[in-house]
Amino acid sequence: MKTFHAEVSRDGKFWLIRIPEVGRSTQALRYRDVRPMAAELIEIMGETEEYELKVTVALPSAVEDHLARAEVLRAEAAQKNSEAAMESRAAVRELLSQGLSQREAGEILGLSFQRVNQLVNS
Repeated sequence: MKTFHAEVSRDGKFWLIRIPEVGRSTQALRYRDVRPMAAELIEIMGETEEYELKVTVALPSAVEDHLARAEVLRAEAAQKNSEAAMESRAAVRELLSQGLSQREAGEILGLSFQRVNQLVNS
């Protein structure tokens, strides 16, 4: 199966669609029309066999920067959540080591009995 690549970028109010494999370009007014317009161009250029279409959107550098920063923040948040869960487990285990029941530990820490049980068993 042949693969075609649609290289898409925004230009004013239009989406420009370049298909290097056929050496032609087209445009779409709305992003949802990009794939159908690309497919139409490929078929107009004589490609009637089954093919795969891969769409790549060129984003402005400011958008790429924001996305990269968001990914870093998500990774940091995941790390902090993991650390917070470790500390919660330590707090529960500390209370249990002092002879409190799981229910009592839950009441003191503002956690449900089920959550305390999860922390103990994780």
